[in-house]
Amino acid sequence: MSQELTVYSDPARPIEDRVNDLLSHMTLDEKLAQLGSLWVYELFEQDRFSERKAQERLAHGIGQITRIGGASNAIPPESAALANEIQHFVVHHTRLGIPVMVHEECCSGYMARGATLFPQAIGAASTWDAEIVEAMGDVIRTQVRAVGGHQALAPVLDVARDPRWGRVEETFGEDPYLISSLGSAYIRGIQGPDLTEGIVATAKHFVGYGLSEGGRNWAPAYIPQRELLEVFIRPFEAAIKMAGLASIMNAYHELDGIPCGASRALLTELLREKLGFDGILVSDYFSVDILASYHYVAENKKAAAIAALEAGIDLELPSTDCYGAPLRQALDEGRVDIGLVDTAVSRILRMKFRLGLFENPYVDTEHVIEVFETPDQRALARQIARESIVLLKNEGQLLPLKKDLGSIAVIGPNAHTIRNLMGDYSYPAHIETLMDGMALFDTPKPDMVTAVERPVEMLTILDAIRRIVSPQTQVHYAQGCDVLSDSKAGFAEAMALARQSDLIIMVMGDKCGLLDDCTCGEARDRAELGLPGVQEELVQAVYETGKPIILVLVNGRPLTIPWFAEHIPAILEAWMPGEEGANAITEVLFGDYNPGGKLPITFPRAVGQIPLFYNHKPSGGRSHWREDYVSTSVKPQFPFGHGLSYTCFEFSNLQINAAQVKPGGTVTISVEVANVGDRAGDEVVQLYIRDIHASITRPVKELKGYKRLTLEPGQSQTVIFYLDVNQLAFYDRKMRLVVEPGIIEVMIGSSSEDIRCTGSFEIVGETTEVNLVYFSHVEVRD
Repeated sequence: MSQELTVYSDPARPIEDRVNDLLSHMTLDEKLAQLGSLWVYELFEQDRFSERKAQERLAHGIGQITRIGGASNAIPPESAALANEIQHFVVHHTRLGIPVMVHEECCSGYMARGATLFPQAIGAASTWDAEIVEAMGDVIRTQVRAVGGHQALAPVLDVARDPRWGRVEETFGEDPYLISSLGSAYIRGIQGPDLTEGIVATAKHFVGYGLSEGGRNWAPAYIPQRELLEVFIRPFEAAIKMAGLASIMNAYHELDGIPCGASRALLTELLREKLGFDGILVSDYFSVDILASYHYVAENKKAAAIAALEAGIDLELPSTDCYGAPLRQALDEGRVDIGLVDTAVSRILRMKFRLGLFENPYVDTEHVIEVFETPDQRALARQIARESIVLLKNEGQLLPLKKDLGSIAVIGPNAHTIRNLMGDYSYPAHIETLMDGMALFDTPKPDMVTAVERPVEMLTILDAIRRIVSPQTQVHYAQGCDVLSDSKAGFAEAMALARQSDLIIMVMGDKCGLLDDCTCGEARDRAELGLPGVQEELVQAVYETGKPIILVLVNGRPLTIPWFAEHIPAILEAWMPGEEGANAITEVLFGDYNPGGKLPITFPRAVGQIPLFYNHKPSGGRSHWREDYVSTSVKPQFPFGHGLSYTCFEFSNLQINAAQVKPGGTVTISVEVANVGDRAGDEVVQLYIRDIHASITRPVKELKGYKRLTLEPGQSQTVIFYLDVNQLAFYDRKMRLVVEPGIIEVMIGSSSEDIRCTGSFEIVGETTEVNLVYFSHVEVRD
């Protein structure tokens, strides 16, 4: 077919005209090919692109290619060249020349060799800084687009209310407002002002994945409809309405007996018809097949394909399976409406036109390396890592440390490793998974190096400490134990070094990934939440030396650390801080940077408290009438929003501009914040509200605005929140989204429990159905 004569090849024509024209030319095989995908290595022979393999697998085209960078050993120029080879084949050796989309994992940066390794998402959430999260998304966009990628399988918008779940580290925490804000910022950075220069963000996992039975991956979630809409769907809704979200991925689990991937009520009636989502809906990896093999709601792959397509899943990832021959057979048997196929194909084609792939399928291989690991990108990675660090405790102002200490013992399994500074969807961690040969392969694995041999340049925390202290300071090191092993063989060495040192820095926590030796990450769920292995025993043994201890946590989830909270004077939460994490941690330890991060998720005292979250209902959070458990407080160890500083901040002069306001109106709430300490620092001003009396129970607190400030000693600024009353809407007894009259309590503070100023206003008038407003507008004035 001569493309010069077709409407779809004319960039001057409207996208809808081009989609309809191209669809009219397509055979059924060509349509089905667009609903599928291939791992990049399925096109390899001897680690190179094979035209023979391409002729076998791409004869009718393909919807997507899975992870050119993330499932290979290619450096960026090689990834770009490989992307060009694949595009050249489908453009010139298939009948219609439809370009492919390439997707990559991007939870903490573009997951590929040589790409910037940012802090894991839970750390990015601890910054409470939407602007810096958007900047991170912009770097990911630049790098992925440069190598020929078009879709990021991120961000994770799951509301995480059970820290036993291994994927908590991939989330932005427990609060729907904070997740909505940071997730939308990430999406704006990823997608850019126009998709012809951006990549498609994929919000996942739709929906309720973060409150699974027992904290177990893929397990059922028990969520009432109102809570589903107000809490778990809210971040996706905000992303659709406020950030133009272009793609969504279904969750693996079930809700009320129906797997999410087979729920038309969820994926079509709610997501598309009610929420207005108009992008592409991609399956989580293997989630079409698991309708038959795991959930048993389909008798075979054919039935699974029918169920998923009818529910609304457009494209099967990571490789064509159920949407291949099984779906073709179902169509031949008349068991599937061809209109469903046409609708899904149209959405995929529309996205390819929006990305500009028909005009620009290729990338510039000569200059691609120029957008990888630039000084500005590393500086951004360090700043995000700095802002993500949370000072949980600092008894007696032990921190910051002096750089000229006589001797320091650095002890712990995460003190002298770069691998454990990275989250589960970092390139080194995930290549380990591929190398381990999980059941992802039906072809030989590509020849890949050991993961940690090929990350970007990084320092361990021990190396960074040795660089920052004075030449006279003696720095001793002992690993002490492994992350997960039960061996105590290293205890004696650790204790001996502790006894001969002035101070001990213990670097403990997780190894994140998907393998058996990992303690956090996808499918690495835990029944307990103390430090893994014998790490707690090591800390307690070193404590017996009587030397002051600073505990640095490098981990991916909240931990239950009541003994440490009582006995260890200083505790830093560093999460999985990425390539510049070691530098950021040492800058905080030795006072070059004043920590200002805040917890995006509650730390419980004991696993038995879970689920534990700040925005519980009035009857929640306690045991009536005694309040506490028999032997444990019901209070969190560290609350949502908590984080200390090396300076002090005062809040004063709360002003609420209106005593009464009607639905649709705006309340202006201002507060003055002053740095009354002796060093510059950051404070996150947090606005909470409570609907005192309502027709249904409402949370005791709800975050409705925040702002991170940087203040010099003696400096003060006024933070002004413009709170639209429609932000306070909820679903009433008739499941109408309404604003009701009543008293609203206003609380502003430094955490969800450290409230510094309170006030109130009244909503007057009639109960009114409204359109939801998602965010407060915030201004800062000197």
